[in-house]
Amino acid sequence: MISGLPAGREKEIPISSWRKKAVGTLGIVAALLVGYACYYAWQVIAIGAAYKAKMLCSGVFVSQRNPKAVLGEDLAGILDPIATDIDVRGKSVSAAFPLVPRQRAIFREGLGCTLLAGAAEAEVRNQVPPGMALMSRQMREVSSGLRISTKDLPPELDSHRLDEALNKAFAEPDPAHPVWTRAVVVACGGRIIAERYAPGISPETALPGWSMTKSVMNALVGILVKQGKLSLEQPVPVAEWSGAGDPRADITLDQMLRMSSGLEFWDLPGPFPSDLNRMLFRSRDVAAYAIAKPLAHTPDSQWYYSSGTSNILSRIIRTALGGNTVEYFAFPRRVLFDRIGMHSAVMETDAAGNFVGSAFMYATARDWTRFGLLYLQDGMWEGERILPEGWVAYSATPTPQAPRGRYGAHFWTNGGDRTDIDARPFSRLPADMFYASGSEGQYVIIIPSRELVVVRLGWTRQRGAWDMESFVADVLAAISDQN
Repeated sequence: MISGLPAGREKEIPISSWRKKAVGTLGIVAALLVGYACYYAWQVIAIGAAYKAKMLCSGVFVSQRNPKAVLGEDLAGILDPIATDIDVRGKSVSAAFPLVPRQRAIFREGLGCTLLAGAAEAEVRNQVPPGMALMSRQMREVSSGLRISTKDLPPELDSHRLDEALNKAFAEPDPAHPVWTRAVVVACGGRIIAERYAPGISPETALPGWSMTKSVMNALVGILVKQGKLSLEQPVPVAEWSGAGDPRADITLDQMLRMSSGLEFWDLPGPFPSDLNRMLFRSRDVAAYAIAKPLAHTPDSQWYYSSGTSNILSRIIRTALGGNTVEYFAFPRRVLFDRIGMHSAVMETDAAGNFVGSAFMYATARDWTRFGLLYLQDGMWEGERILPEGWVAYSATPTPQAPRGRYGAHFWTNGGDRTDIDARPFSRLPADMFYASGSEGQYVIIIPSRELVVVRLGWTRQRGAWDMESFVADVLAAISDQN
């Protein structure tokens, strides 16, 4: 019985009263939906503004490209309404849109561009150790040493066919879906046999590797394993996971390298407020963002791609070095880049001083080639062992949980079944191929059985516009008739 009404009178409640309540409820729901839609749109715009500030800053001050080219190619389209301001003297870029906080990225010599993400500029600039800027400028002037060599080329090389493969790589058959290949380098037997660049790009232009940075993290972790400061089988040193009963405390370094840690992470690119974009473009500390994620699955039970994992590895490297910022900032150059001549390489940091190991590294096409050659040569460089013995084989070994075994340890592979061509992700390419891969079509392809490294850098926004398998197959066909 409805309170306040005589017995038997319940059915006499006016229908209009219920209608008003329903309309009121629908109005509240509609208001909540509109509010959420506005907040969602605000996040998308804020991420877009941060992305534009960061990428324009790196394009101008790291790659040293013309600002009009960066804006007209890399940042054209839906980002056009976001206004930008380049401070050439102060080496910074700001991006603004109504009702969205101004986003700002600053350039620091040797560390590239960093989004402030609410941090004080003076605090971030003061992170740079004394002398690092001078050292970086001096090293950038040193030649990488890699040059095209036409002497004693393999007798089976078909130069015309190789040239045709490069022509195809730079062709633009569909203006509506631009490929925008910017650099290609082919190295066979340890030396460059072909290279080409797009207008405005030169052998001295440092270009973004995006997620190829993850494979560089593999190298840095490997060097610490070689030094005895990290172990693949031991739980990783993450202070936030050390509490009693925290299931994340058992995650091993091997599980993190293989993307099987089980940590929750929504790795969705594009203009969405996913974990990926919140971490890269809204967080002051990218490692802390990823570390705060709970377990979604039991470690080592499932594989899924997670950029957050790579940034946790960046923090782990910092911890293994005793938390010393000076040593941490110098570490990639001291133990890797300078030892193999990657003098153009720049690893960028977040505002908290962590290398953004998931995405933010720049290097010339020749220096990306050097990185590939290090792995082609089993981690050796001019008779000196850089990576631990067996590390390259470990890195290229397919992870059992990965679909078709196509992922190793922060490197992609050509699958787990090396005897069944049809089971490979790329049936036209050799079974022992493994590679670093980044957004917009960045590749460092390594094929030990053919002594081949192929680097392709570009800005291919349309999925499927760049066919990596066909290009590498064409290169292989030019080098040898055997496939």
